[in-house]
Amino acid sequence: MASLLQLGQKPFLVIGRAGMDIYADPPGTSIEQAARFTAALGGSSANIAAALIRAGQQAALLTRVSDDAVGRFCLAQLDAYGIDRAHVSLADGEARNSLAVVETRLENCQSVIYRNHAADFEMTVEDVEVVDFSRFGAVITTGTVLAVEPSRSASFRAFDLVRAVGVPLIFDVDYRPYSWASAADASQAYSRAADMCDVIVGNDVEFGFMAGRMEDGLEAARSLVGAGAQIVVYKMGEKGAITFTAQGALQTGIYPTAALKPTGAGDAFLGNFIASLARGDDVQAAVLRGSAAAAMVVARVACAPAMPTTAELDAFLAQHPAPICA
Repeated sequence: MASLLQLGQKPFLVIGRAGMDIYADPPGTSIEQAARFTAALGGSSANIAAALIRAGQQAALLTRVSDDAVGRFCLAQLDAYGIDRAHVSLADGEARNSLAVVETRLENCQSVIYRNHAADFEMTVEDVEVVDFSRFGAVITTGTVLAVEPSRSASFRAFDLVRAVGVPLIFDVDYRPYSWASAADASQAYSRAADMCDVIVGNDVEFGFMAGRMEDGLEAARSLVGAGAQIVVYKMGEKGAITFTAQGALQTGIYPTAALKPTGAGDAFLGNFIASLARGDDVQAAVLRGSAAAAMVVARVACAPAMPTTAELDAFLAQHPAPICA
């Protein structure tokens, strides 16, 4: 078990994809009726890194991008956010970056994902073995990196190397069925990953999936602390979250918001939850900062560009009392 006390002393490394998000414009327009679109940095891992940067932390990304104009767009965006891309390499051949064509509307929001022969899934064991994981305060990964080879083997090799140097591993379950060959394959990989991680964050559906039955998800999340995890956050949408630690369970609510869209909340939560722990906040305060950031992001256009700065998040919290649990 790695100590979480070192969070904030060094940069964070996030493993996983950077992509291009293409938004129907203006906000509220459906994809099929749009005459124009705007582009932004996307991909859960890149969004988390952007959230960390906006929250005053240092962040690097470990992934591959396509060797084409879209890949170069992603590299330029990482530079613009100040995300270290020393460990972002080019995928060979015909691999292509992820594309998401998305609407900014709450009801019936369409998000069309293009993930065929995805460049980030081309990450190899050789890519991770050149990384000096000891220079990072923690390594964050999303479950998507485990869906396909060679990325799966590369990620588990990275986990082994991270654990060997005593650096905390943080796991965002992020289950996306379309990326997996089968649910059984995903369940096995997630269970293996969860057993290796110090902090695990997921929603009720994801924990229910990992447990094999929805009604067993809460107990599955609780049991991970007994198995070695230090913090497990079980998110329940509008009902808030239950967070498990060795000291017990705490329940928190969500902040009311005038949402424009449903996307980006999970990435905002994780980035700001971890950034809050890194600055020395207790677990409850960290969960509430993550929840506030999520409320802010769904009320803004796009995902990475919507991540709040520390000053913006502080102002939001000053104006909004801590939510009452549902």
